[in-house]
Amino acid sequence: MSGGVSTGVAVSPDSGEHWAAEGAWEVAPGIHRIPLPLPMDGLKAVNVYVVAGEDGPTLIDGGWAIPVARELLDKCLRSIGYGFEDIQRFLVTHIHRDHYTLATVLGHEYGADVTLGLPERPGLDLLHAAGRGDYAGSNPFAGVLRSAGALEVAAAWELGRRVEDLPDPVDWAYPDTWLDGDVAIDVGRRTIDAVHTPGHTPGHYVYADRADGLLFAGDHVLPTITPSIGFTVPPEPDPLGHFMASLTKVRSLPDLRILPAHGPVAPSSHARVDELLAHHEERLDQCVASLRSRGATVAAVVATDLGWTRHERSYDELDLFNKGMAAMETKAHLDLLVARGQATCSETDEGVRYAVAD
Repeated sequence: MSGGVSTGVAVSPDSGEHWAAEGAWEVAPGIHRIPLPLPMDGLKAVNVYVVAGEDGPTLIDGGWAIPVARELLDKCLRSIGYGFEDIQRFLVTHIHRDHYTLATVLGHEYGADVTLGLPERPGLDLLHAAGRGDYAGSNPFAGVLRSAGALEVAAAWELGRRVEDLPDPVDWAYPDTWLDGDVAIDVGRRTIDAVHTPGHTPGHYVYADRADGLLFAGDHVLPTITPSIGFTVPPEPDPLGHFMASLTKVRSLPDLRILPAHGPVAPSSHARVDELLAHHEERLDQCVASLRSRGATVAAVVATDLGWTRHERSYDELDLFNKGMAAMETKAHLDLLVARGQATCSETDEGVRYAVAD
């Protein structure tokens, strides 16, 4: 599902240009949005937000630690009067590499505090183990894919894992500060509420500036796309249930302007949360219909009955990576149906099989 406008063509009101256009765009007094490039086909950029403070800026997210992103961040910061040495803190929304890795590299080079949610620690531990070679030759997502019944995809992901793809410990250094629970953080003249919103990842945080009506939403509330659910290791029980509960939690905040990690600035957190919740309820209904039609089956089979991307592509039209993502996300929906008592599940050699509850 997406919002009303495709991410590929969406114009952001702060710039009047495509949301990924190069620049430091002022979204509010003392706050600039800097889109940094990503080396992937689907998402072209990640938004990094620069929040002014008396002693220097705080950055919300950091981007992917690739040379082109680092160079552009340096250029854009200098255009608004800052250098890397001025950064006081990185408030990172979650562990994914397009948010965390450049933050931790720059933070440890220049002495800026790097802050991350404590429930991301098991994921960092796993990445460090992989970087030491403990998981060499095996993809950590393969087990999740096998449990989703995507056996061929799991085998292909494992075969495609190369030594040069192992995590670099420099990119995944532990943060200086762990966030535990909901806390208020002073950022210059502002008080920003760090709100724990698990679902996309276990330790995802959004940052709410209630006084100025702003929500630094990370990947939790995206204006034109839905964040992936279930794409995390170690695997979490009921990630979609956590995500939808976190959406309800954000809905209980005042209606805020969305400053997302991907896509344009958007006017209403309440409106977008309502759309996201409705989308996932519709997907849950579609999963129930698939199980009623097919009988007991695995998530990867149910995924073939669903449409994918805003173009409603079939599962078979997806590339290998996105087939894996689709299978894991479908499993997350089926696990929530089990938690709600609408489905049952059982372990088999072909993966977890689900059926409609009697």
